[in-house]
Amino acid sequence: MLSRFERFSVSISELSRYLHKISADEMEKYGLKGPYAIYLLTMHRYSEGITATELSERCDRNKADVSRAVTAMEEKGLVYRKGASYRARLILTPEGEKAAHHVGERARLAVEMGGKGLTDREREIFYTAMETIADNLRAMSKDGMPEYTK
Repeated sequence: MLSRFERFSVSISELSRYLHKISADEMEKYGLKGPYAIYLLTMHRYSEGITATELSERCDRNKADVSRAVTAMEEKGLVYRKGASYRARLILTPEGEKAAHHVGERARLAVEMGGKGLTDREREIFYTAMETIADNLRAMSKDGMPEYTK
């Protein structure tokens, strides 16, 4: 029988691997990397634009990755910068809006199909548990592991 740690670790790894595969398959249509899907979807929520720093914070990704993604999306005609400084607002072009809508619909379908068989209550418990675990692990990674006592 697997320990709780093994079961948790393997399940999280599997979820991550499958989500990355699905994202890669969808973003390939735009000539972009799978992880860029989250940037596209996040920018879609901010029709007035979002700075690269804000995008980095909202997506919990480093600024260098955001910069590479934005440059790639600019080259594909999906996003433009409003302003000339590092504080420029990133805004989706009409093509970017179409792409974000498409990717958003595919993401919605993936999440719906992934949760097939769960009741609304089970789904709510799952998300609450995942958020609690993430918060606890974030605090431990920041503050360090507590000493083990019997």
